[in-house]
Amino acid sequence: MKTRPGVVVTGLTVGALAAVSLLAFQANGAVTRPAAAKPVASAPATTASPTAGPSPAAVALPAASGSGRRVVYSTGLHQVWLVDPKKTPPVQSSFKVTPGTVGPLPGTYTVYSRTAAGTGTDGLQIEHVVRFAQQSGTVFGFSAAVDTPTPAPSPDATQPDPAQKKTGGIRSGRTDGQSLWDFAPNGTRVTVIP
Repeated sequence: MKTRPGVVVTGLTVGALAAVSLLAFQANGAVTRPAAAKPVASAPATTASPTAGPSPAAVALPAASGSGRRVVYSTGLHQVWLVDPKKTPPVQSSFKVTPGTVGPLPGTYTVYSRTAAGTGTDGLQIEHVVRFAQQSGTVFGFSAAVDTPTPAPSPDATQPDPAQKKTGGIRSGRTDGQSLWDFAPNGTRVTVIP
């Protein structure tokens, strides 16, 4: 039995249209479905974003974190919130940090000193140093390492070795360090919570 060329061409055309339709349907589904958020590496920055708000996956500000314009630091969650109740949203930024070998006691403090750049107690070049407390000879402050990415704190971190050098530097990424620097001049309240 011989097939006519028109039948073959028609069959190929129908098959091609079916394949294109299937691909179009799949592509349409991909466009309408929200994509899963992918972590983005923090790139070095020299200026803060104009409206740095918390990301959708940000940790919610704890209820017992004080009031008024303030920096809130949770030693247990390794999280910082920049809070200004006169703005919408009140939480201007929220980000993870890496603590030093010791942490400040819970309480309310005031930013008393700032340094644009320097060397940390660990020997790394740092910037945007915002100091807020001194306890038992250890100075506590926020900073960002210039040349080294800030490692994420371990969720199951154990207590540091008491023989280890006491460091109170609380490290953030450079972009977050810039945001905190811009938000917290001398006199800004810092609330430390567990």
